[in-house]
Amino acid sequence: MTTVEDFKIKSHELLVELDAATSEMMKLICVHQMTGTAWEEAVQRQHEAYEQWVAHLNERL
Repeated sequence: MTTVEDFKIKSHELLVELDAATSEMMKLICVHQMTGTAWEEAVQRQHEAYEQWVAHLNERL
């Protein structure tokens, strides 16, 4: 079983990755680069980071 502290630590790690992935997407938007390989990779990274965070939150239910 995961302790509350373990849950907080993992949540923080996942949120840091989600924030980094979202920031990468926003940088690409700022330079109008919303097509191509870099964009697809950024979208995939952000999607996966979000899904991992939500899955972690749902583990506690």
